[in-house]
Amino acid sequence: MLHIEHFNNGWMNPVLAFGLSFIGSVLGLRCAVHAKASSAPLGWLIAAAVGLGGAAIWVTHFTAMLGFSIGGAPIRYDVPLTLVSAVIAIVVVLIGLTIVTGGGNEWVTLPFGGAITGLGVAAMHYLGMWAIRARAVIEYEPALMAMSIVIAVVAATVALWFMLHVRGLLMTTGAALVMGIAVCGTHYTAMAAMRVHHGDPMTVVDGVTPVQLLLPLIATVSLVVTGLVIVVGLAELEVGESRPD
Repeated sequence: MLHIEHFNNGWMNPVLAFGLSFIGSVLGLRCAVHAKASSAPLGWLIAAAVGLGGAAIWVTHFTAMLGFSIGGAPIRYDVPLTLVSAVIAIVVVLIGLTIVTGGGNEWVTLPFGGAITGLGVAAMHYLGMWAIRARAVIEYEPALMAMSIVIAVVAATVALWFMLHVRGLLMTTGAALVMGIAVCGTHYTAMAAMRVHHGDPMTVVDGVTPVQLLLPLIATVSLVVTGLVIVVGLAELEVGESRPD
């Protein structure tokens, strides 16, 4: 069995992953607040899904993956599969948000939406892992894999509950901290389930290196987060100005 390193760059990757998850969660939660107050909430729900599914979940996953390595087996990533995993993260969060904000009994819609979102997030993670290309065979320990899926469903349900009920900035900050811990916990539990064995040394490894994905990732995340900050900031300013003195 090959040695797996999850902290190749020390604590930089997990700390950065948590920070990005926190920022994405804050933006997603604020977008959800505006969606509930809007007569046309779809745009805000999409923005919330991008903030939570894209920045808080998928970017956190891939940032943490930049610290991942397999001893004696350089890794590459399949770009199309990696991009599909990002789309899945955003879409399943949007589906979950649509379910829980569409009316109906919250005791029904919340677990249903949480299950769909959580299973989708787990699918995103394992699809992202499937995108790894290396001269190695990757397997998963069933118990830890099942635990990671359960954590993903619980974390998604909690996140959707926060989306429904969190209002003020203080509550948003606290909720985002909890969500950041939950997202990172899901990722590292799933990573702990990995078992890597020697593969065929003649296998041709295609794809791109983690470093080659880093610059596009930084550029995309910067644009998306900046855009969400501007949109949310303008909306907060408009709400503040509309309040009576």
